Amino acid sequence: MNALRCVVAAGLLMLAVPAFAQTEPAPAPAQAVGWANLSPAQQQLLKPYAGQWAHLPPERQAALARGSQRWIAMPPEQRALARQRFQQWRALPPQQRALLRERLERFRSLPPEQQRIVRDNFRRFQTLSPEQRSSLRQRWQNATPAERQKMIARARARRGSPALERRP
Repeated sequence: MNALRCVVAAGLLMLAVPAFAQTEPAPAPAQAVGWANLSPAQQQLLKPYAGQWAHLPPERQAALARGSQRWIAMPPEQRALARQRFQQWRALPPQQRALLRERLERFRSLPPEQQRIVRDNFRRFQTLSPEQRSSLRQRWQNATPAERQKMIARARARRGSPALERRP
């Protein structure tokens, strides 16, 4: 069911993703994180990487350090939920994971106001009954591309947001 939620969330993100011709400047390269700079709790958590830490790319070191810090700060209930979501992620086929990564990147490239709209739409979708969600999903899946564009335009008109171009 949660995997279905992820897929539905990604689909909803696609509904709200406008096209933007501008590209973000490339982020600054990540700084290497020395093993000695990690806290003892982080070192314990990242122990499987200890032997290869110095050979990991700086971006990977930084990501692991950030992730371990977040993990350490999580309450046990949140950790259990994160484990469950990770297992669901790993169970997805590689193509679906790649598609979800792409959609997440598109979401992250949106301005904060557009991200807020997408989140609001997702929250509204979550408040629908399972039958309403299923019906909406089925209507979307059975619609032609032209019908989908009309559905998007009607939703935007109801919201009062300007028509936004889609990415190529």
